[in-house]
Amino acid sequence: MLNFAVQKKPIMQFLKGSKLYSIFTSTCPVCQEGDMYVENNPYKISKLMEMHENCSNCGKKFKIEPSFFFGAMYVSYGVGVAIAVAAFIISYFIVGLDRNYSFLVIILTLAVLFPLIVRISRNIWINFFVPFDKNKAKS
Repeated sequence: MLNFAVQKKPIMQFLKGSKLYSIFTSTCPVCQEGDMYVENNPYKISKLMEMHENCSNCGKKFKIEPSFFFGAMYVSYGVGVAIAVAAFIISYFIVGLDRNYSFLVIILTLAVLFPLIVRISRNIWINFFVPFDKNKAKS
């Protein structure tokens, strides 16, 4: 089986050094090398929220304070609304589905993408507060 964690970093290499790289690859916001999550696959629901305590490369503590990631719920709401609006526009205006079916598409889309929304929201939240340090990154 192909390991997604090994494949994702070379593809996104052009974003290295930006916040987007850390957000989309779920890597440490400081060095962008160490993985933040114990399990790279967000669809393993039992391990969806399990994070490493510290970065394996630079030692940055991910859980900055107790309940730090509660703020990610607000980000999750915004990401969910953006995805719901996109699903509605695509299904109603582009595909031409009835309004009721479009809302069904929104519900199904959000249900399928829930693990990704949770991870992306946590990544965005920590990247608000933790700056990238190119001195700690491997070249």
